[in-house]
Amino acid sequence: MYINIQKISFMKTLYRLYSTIKKIQDIPIERIRNIGILAHIDAGKTTTTERMLYFSGLIQHMGEVHHGNTVTDYMTQERERGITITSAAITFYWKKHQFNLIDTPGHIDFTMEVEQTLNVLDGAVVVLDGSAGVEAQTLTVWRQADKYNIPRIIYVNKMDRGDADISMCCESIEKKLDTPSLLIQLPVVEDGKFKAVIDILNMELMFYSTKEKAVNKAPITKSSHPRYWNDAKLARSALIDKLTEYDDKLAENVIKANSLDNINTSDIVEALRNVTYKQAAVPVMLGSSYKNVGVQSVMDAAILYLPSPNERNKHYKAFGDHLCARAFKVTHDKHKGPLVFFRIYNGTLNKGQKIYSIQQECSEQAGKLYIAFADDFEEVESVKNGNIAVLTGLKKIMSGDIVTNSATASQRAKKSMLEHNKQKGRTQDEKDIDKLLGIGVTPPEPVFFCSIEPSSLSQQTALENALYELQREDPSLRVTHDPETGQTVLAGMGELHLEIIRDRILKEYKVDADLGPLQIAYRESPISRATDSFVLETKIGTSKQFVNIRLSLIPLENESSKKDILAFDKTPDAASNIAAIFPKHMLAVKQGIEVGLAHGPKVGCQVFIFDICVNIYVSPES
Repeated sequence: MYINIQKISFMKTLYRLYSTIKKIQDIPIERIRNIGILAHIDAGKTTTTERMLYFSGLIQHMGEVHHGNTVTDYMTQERERGITITSAAITFYWKKHQFNLIDTPGHIDFTMEVEQTLNVLDGAVVVLDGSAGVEAQTLTVWRQADKYNIPRIIYVNKMDRGDADISMCCESIEKKLDTPSLLIQLPVVEDGKFKAVIDILNMELMFYSTKEKAVNKAPITKSSHPRYWNDAKLARSALIDKLTEYDDKLAENVIKANSLDNINTSDIVEALRNVTYKQAAVPVMLGSSYKNVGVQSVMDAAILYLPSPNERNKHYKAFGDHLCARAFKVTHDKHKGPLVFFRIYNGTLNKGQKIYSIQQECSEQAGKLYIAFADDFEEVESVKNGNIAVLTGLKKIMSGDIVTNSATASQRAKKSMLEHNKQKGRTQDEKDIDKLLGIGVTPPEPVFFCSIEPSSLSQQTALENALYELQREDPSLRVTHDPETGQTVLAGMGELHLEIIRDRILKEYKVDADLGPLQIAYRESPISRATDSFVLETKIGTSKQFVNIRLSLIPLENESSKKDILAFDKTPDAASNIAAIFPKHMLAVKQGIEVGLAHGPKVGCQVFIFDICVNIYVSPES
């Protein structure tokens, strides 16, 4: 009898996706977790994600990074190189909770992917290499998570390695991340091998089985496990003692009990959740994802300690019954066209609905609506608040845009937020509200640049189209035209970044392009304030006309720069002069300044400053 194994496997996958989608539609928002996996390169993010998908039942066979067959590393370049290049969103179900998980890159060249992802997360799991502790990119993603106030838990991976050291990892967390660590598990090592994990909250030994997908637990008592009893008891007391420094309720319970030994596990869990949400300290867990140890406990911890969508992002409730969603990722599919990923903060996103971009100030008609499973998409009719969804048919909306139902809905929400802040004694204008909503993205400044040109002129149009789509996907990729050489110039975050771009142009767009030599993107900046004036005089008829423009360049004091560096003189006389100038003329002034800053006087590099103060005087007769 002939059995089509491939067809059976495909039908099982379809059934699992259908089952997951049905659960997504029914799940209450309190049981949703929007989390990201963050780490330094090679710490084990993708392997950890793959185990989560396996133990949750979404996939039946685990892929491996070195085999190039993991679910979330689906790009050709990712599978060839064994690294994560682009963030991947996937939804699965664990213990009556829905996880919308995003696996992120660990290489610094793709830090923009992490930045865009963090903007839509409610919590994160930071993965450390047990033999290395906190590494360079760990510091970067930690600072990025701080920027968006993301509650985190830490998972120390690769504890099966002979040089793994949990004490060293906790010490590096406290010293390098400047965050108190709360160790809630201990490793069990016998004959130099990582065997099991001790849960010090419940005083249990946990043995992990790959075949059964289950965690076998055994209570630790003084008589049954004398070797582990004392260590676990001391670690539990130390955890409670440290937690009381950050949680007053637990401190009161300890005082009432007059002991650290008689504290209920539920009280410790509640304190850990509060401390994690306030980011006063971070729970630390351990395991070995490759050996299938500890991953289920990480998912349990995400449920216990990381917040649900309704516990965060409360300012989006100003949109009332209207939709509010953020576009955080754009990709291009050969058959579906542009795919825009949204995190829904308020209301419901529907298939084919008209949406308004607050950033672009335009409306677009959406196409089909999908739930993402990495590079697989399942069509749905609508997606509710707290979830992640994908829309087709959008040509103008960019990553970082906030969308709602209409311009009227946007104006009402902003007005509501302004009134609410006024009642709280906070005076804010519309720009402050835009900042609170996090509208738009500010890509990091490029590190390297090089020229790019097609192998033949017949492919020039195809190359321009490829670069347009890639730049829409990746805001950290800059594409400019050098008027002096006539070349197209690519600027990116590193050598690997630009190599991947070239490879994608060749394999995805079938355009053979050549990159010029890589050059470092140096910057120029004045060391002190510089002021100069320019007077334009002309005669129209019998009257003499003139315009006097005075510019002041103010140096950059630190690496952070504002989106709009142009500032006008706000003195009464200057304000009346500037008000008399037509907007199109003012736009010409701004464009002229931007062109002037593109090439500095020293080596022709872009000039970076903090502010330009502009004073314009126009003769009354003009």
